[in-house]
Amino acid sequence: MQALIYIVEDDMNIQEIEMFALKNTGYVTEGFANAKSFFSRMTEKIPDLILLDIMLPDQDGLEIVRKLRERPETVRVPIILVTAKTTELDKVKGLDIGADDYLTKPFGVMELISRVKALLRRSKSIQEDQILRLKNVTLDSEKRIVHVNDIPCELTFKEFELLKLLMINAGIVLRREVIMMDVWGTDYEGESRTLDMHIKTLRQKLGDAGNMIKTVRNVGYKME
Repeated sequence: MQALIYIVEDDMNIQEIEMFALKNTGYVTEGFANAKSFFSRMTEKIPDLILLDIMLPDQDGLEIVRKLRERPETVRVPIILVTAKTTELDKVKGLDIGADDYLTKPFGVMELISRVKALLRRSKSIQEDQILRLKNVTLDSEKRIVHVNDIPCELTFKEFELLKLLMINAGIVLRREVIMMDVWGTDYEGESRTLDMHIKTLRQKLGDAGNMIKTVRNVGYKME
């Protein structure tokens, strides 16, 4: 399947050149002139890579990176920052808050293509298996679909992330604080009831397969 690349660039001449070069290389591209239209599209479809200009009319590129890295659904999407600034500080700042690479204007089309190819390759190699299977439960990470006995099972975002974590670590006891940190981004003990409620609803939705989720007293949970 062709990789989908979002290009966030307010200079339409540069945006057109980038889109043309990447389309000719076989990628699917979509362009955005501001942060608002970009974030609106992100709620509908997550791309395989984002090419992001650091200077946008309505929002700072670094702030956009920060927001993307705070969201579970976009935390791993590769980002290349495009900047006209030549100061080392901006590049370091961008990489520190989660950008994967950067290009300094002006840059050549061949450099753009090689950076994009390299980053997509790296991203693909570190992605976990897209499809997880445990007995009669199948979880598709990319499509965010779960099947039990080949019948679709509708889960909330957090229930899906919780099941995925348990399936990846099948047979391993996961401590409550580890699950809280991984799924909710906090290990605050007062939130542990949230975890218990999600385990309860997850078991119910999985039906008989929910019995694979075991409670380990005073420790946490495991799926076997």
